Amino acid sequence: MASLSKLLELFELEQIEQNIFRGISDDLGFRQLFGGQVLGQGLMAAARTVDPERQAHSLHAYFLRAGDAHAPIVYQVNRTRDGRSFSTRHVLAIQHGRPIFDLSVSFQVPEDGFEHQDSMPEGIPEPETLKSQQEIYAASDRVPEELREQMTRVRPVELRPVNVIEKFNPEPQEPLKYIWFRAAGGVPDDTRLHQAVLAYASDFELLGTSMLPHGVSFIQNDIQAASLDHALWIHRPFRVDEWLLYCMTSPNASNARGLASGRIFSRDGRLVASVMQEGLTRKLSEPRKPRG
Repeated sequence: MASLSKLLELFELEQIEQNIFRGISDDLGFRQLFGGQVLGQGLMAAARTVDPERQAHSLHAYFLRAGDAHAPIVYQVNRTRDGRSFSTRHVLAIQHGRPIFDLSVSFQVPEDGFEHQDSMPEGIPEPETLKSQQEIYAASDRVPEELREQMTRVRPVELRPVNVIEKFNPEPQEPLKYIWFRAAGGVPDDTRLHQAVLAYASDFELLGTSMLPHGVSFIQNDIQAASLDHALWIHRPFRVDEWLLYCMTSPNASNARGLASGRIFSRDGRLVASVMQEGLTRKLSEPRKPRG
């Protein structure tokens, strides 16, 4: 719960001027600021300028520069349009005087309409029968000691992989991944907050799916991986503190970029969100020096 409380604090943005907000940062131990953090904070900044009745249904983002996990982020919101049914916002995230992230978000008044959806995959084990990602890493003898604390620390969003991917000694395999996830504790009844946490979690594990056919992972020192853009469509209401199934696949990799897509289902089979992301997946000519 302490870890989740820290995450929820990230979305308690300080308003420093009309349409300008400031958020704190969190270091997850990656080489740069985790992209899911700015996705969630940017979405929350936009939502703070919209009538609460209107809910986010899509966001489109570009990661412009690597963020600093030890510095605050300023979010500037442009109120692009407020129509009878839809509101559009543009958000620019700034650190050290330079933009690091660009986001557009669309909000809609709840409305009845036509309904259809993809079916949830069949035969997926229930989350209670699976080990968490931290338990898997803790039991593995392949995790380097210098990474063990980072890989096994308690996270605010619990991940339970259905098909366990070996990141430290990967073998080529089909670009398909299933992961159950939920917030590691209760989240207040605020739709904006649930959507921000979903945006945060949607950046976990997605880009790595595009590397599966090539037998590499972002943990290797000769691989440079970074999110370039991210799109999220929210279809139906959900709770992020209840189990959600993230189904990920990759239709393409080329020109040192990998494309990955995801579908997020509630436990009862409702398709609540869809995700697309393209990222840099570059093989380095010389391995990087390990962190620290």
